[in-house]
Amino acid sequence: MGEQKKKLSLGALVLMIFTTIFGFGNTPTAFQQMGYGAIFWYILGAILFFIPAGLMFAEYGATFKEAKGGLYSWLEQSIGEKWAFIATFMWLASWIIWMVMIAQKIWITLATIISGHDTTGSWSLFGMNSTMTIGLLAILWVVFVTWAASRGINTLAKVSSLGGLAVMAMNVILLLASVFILIANHGHLAQPINHLSDFATSPSAQFQNPIAMISFVIYAIFAYGGLESMGGITDSLDKPEKTFPKGVMIGGIVIAVGYSFAIFLWGVSANWHTVILEQKANLGNITYVMMQNLGLELGKAMGLSSSAAVALGTAFSRFSGLGMLLAYVGSFFVLSYSPLKSFILGSPKELWPKKMTELNKNGMPANSMWLQAIVVSVFIAGISILASITHKEATFFYNVLTSMSNVSTTLPYIFLVGAFPFFKAKKDLDRPFEVYRSRPWMLTIVTVVLITVGVGIVFTAISPFISGDLFTGLWTVAGPLFFGLIAWAFLVRREKNKNI
Repeated sequence: MGEQKKKLSLGALVLMIFTTIFGFGNTPTAFQQMGYGAIFWYILGAILFFIPAGLMFAEYGATFKEAKGGLYSWLEQSIGEKWAFIATFMWLASWIIWMVMIAQKIWITLATIISGHDTTGSWSLFGMNSTMTIGLLAILWVVFVTWAASRGINTLAKVSSLGGLAVMAMNVILLLASVFILIANHGHLAQPINHLSDFATSPSAQFQNPIAMISFVIYAIFAYGGLESMGGITDSLDKPEKTFPKGVMIGGIVIAVGYSFAIFLWGVSANWHTVILEQKANLGNITYVMMQNLGLELGKAMGLSSSAAVALGTAFSRFSGLGMLLAYVGSFFVLSYSPLKSFILGSPKELWPKKMTELNKNGMPANSMWLQAIVVSVFIAGISILASITHKEATFFYNVLTSMSNVSTTLPYIFLVGAFPFFKAKKDLDRPFEVYRSRPWMLTIVTVVLITVGVGIVFTAISPFISGDLFTGLWTVAGPLFFGLIAWAFLVRREKNKNI
């Protein structure tokens, strides 16, 4: 009986996939960037990336379920140590750049909780402008988290479950409030649908040319990220060879429909030009701006006085700020050590300087964590100072950070998918679970996924250069390039040590 209990059903798997992948904050971001047009790209992301790549990750996970290094182990046994190390280093870089972004966004959540809306644009410490002030606070946050995590203080990690509940509640609020507003307004949408092309094009000036528009597929791939972490659960499933492919297919459809529906629901309460353009919403505060507007429009639909409707809007934005703060704090705490620790422990020790592999009495790679904190802080300081010198607004600042994060997060998928044919060609592996049995079919799918991710990354990188925005373009490619070169330097150092 005990064995039966362990086995996960198809329903449980789909629920796990949904809760792991679906991110509430992705939909207001999508609406801000593309309006209803994001729906087409999110569906395309599910068909061309999420479902086919998810099945590849499941094969990796089932075959290498004993491997402790996760992504590194998958690649090392497929394409060799050198490329595995470079790819995993870039994967680590994606978390570092995520930390750079979230360390700043945390202060927006705090400002929203205190004031009901984002006031960080007016914050100033020691005579610095707001961008520099947020940069300094972000660096202090990184130092604090590193200090706490390296001492094994795990209290902060536990708040993410509360954040998760609040974010789930926000999904329910979005659904119920939007339906009520739609009924009260007799089916009229705040963001009207004038033409079928509205479901594939953007009202934003930033996404008017074809290259910029196609580059949005990176946002969709980013929104579906995280399935590689599910690859290792195949042995917990009842009949995994049938259950996992079904779970990924159903999960992909459910998430794509969920994202598409949520993006449409934002248009029920928010007019793109009035709420986003006129209020100068940016990628840092868009969730709170949209939630505040949702509460305001709900108040109006309920027939409340204008002051009561404004108060409801403020309550909505404060609640979303609190939910996102708890989710960010918990995730930030875990991710300050988890990816670093699994990479260092999962890869050969000779690749690292001795100090970096040492664990302290709390089982934490403290030296590596402090080195990571320095790198994150340098990135935060660099972007903050350059954005201040060039007098860039917060909107621009968060666009740069999001672009960097999207590219560095999706780049490791090129390696994982590209290595898949080599993994399939290995003869001496025990494969308890296989989806891609036909080699020509597998190579076709791999090519399609590689083109999708590759085109998204290349277009995201070149789009700023085409529009003359060298700052965004250089920073977008700086992250992956910087970490790729560091990984190469580690490998060269190891080769030298071998020859001595």
